[in-house]
Amino acid sequence: MNNKTLSEEEDLQLSTLFTTWLKDQDHSPATVRNYQSDLNHFKRWFEQANAEPLSPAQLTPTDVREYRQHMLSVERRKASTINRRLSALSAYSRWAQEAGFLDYNPTDRVQTVSIQPRAPRWLDKKEQASLLRELELLRNAARTDHARFRALRDQTVVILMLNTGLRIGEVCNLVVSDLLITARKGQLLVREGKGGKQRFVPLNLEARRVIGEWLPERAVWLTNLDMQEAHLFITHLGERLGSRSIQKMITQVGQRAGISLSCHALRHTFAKNLVNAGVSLEKVAALLGHSNLNTTRVYIVPGQQDLERAVEALV
Repeated sequence: MNNKTLSEEEDLQLSTLFTTWLKDQDHSPATVRNYQSDLNHFKRWFEQANAEPLSPAQLTPTDVREYRQHMLSVERRKASTINRRLSALSAYSRWAQEAGFLDYNPTDRVQTVSIQPRAPRWLDKKEQASLLRELELLRNAARTDHARFRALRDQTVVILMLNTGLRIGEVCNLVVSDLLITARKGQLLVREGKGGKQRFVPLNLEARRVIGEWLPERAVWLTNLDMQEAHLFITHLGERLGSRSIQKMITQVGQRAGISLSCHALRHTFAKNLVNAGVSLEKVAALLGHSNLNTTRVYIVPGQQDLERAVEALV
């Protein structure tokens, strides 16, 4: 292969090989798409900087360092963007090394940009109260059977996420047989969490209450005879409620309550509430399904409101 005259066909072949390698590493489809997009950004810079198309064997540590500096000083990108693109380039280099194009990984000695830890977005107590009140108002305003079904289902989804920290995909995949609820306690089984890991998540009184209200309503609309194996959250046609529908619903409820709301914000709020209640990070990590405790440490980073309260204490 002549690196100076890399054809479009050869470039496409290499790109396909890299994509296949990413999938073999068990990366999610979203990660594969993002890595490809970031690599395309690097390809454009590389061609402009070196007057030749990118091929794996031509990649050097100098290229990586210069690319990092270009994003810092010329493009003035945020640290998170730079580090994400460097991560994609690191994956590309690992693939090139394993494929025999390179004898070493040219990204190994290039440092990422340091970032001051930033707290994720979570809801404070006032925002949580506003959200719960809006869900109650929507139930009160429901006048048709379909409206009541939808209002109760949506309320159950939000309260369950707020009290378990489940990811949106984990919520969508729940079936009734994943629940074990008695008069005094309950739990649910996440059959396939992130990384294919299973975990049990306890259900507190509030979560058990809304699920208990939702199940009889759900049964009315479910035509599938095997109700235990049907999905917990369904449409009015008895079909599985998808992630896009949940995301859209949560955004709309948040707007009605005057809150910038997302599924991630509900998960972060669950974790922050636990930390504020004095629950240890080990327990928070287990409930969230984190395999690395460092991932959970973000919830002890002070949020903006924490800092504002700290400053106000001086007055």
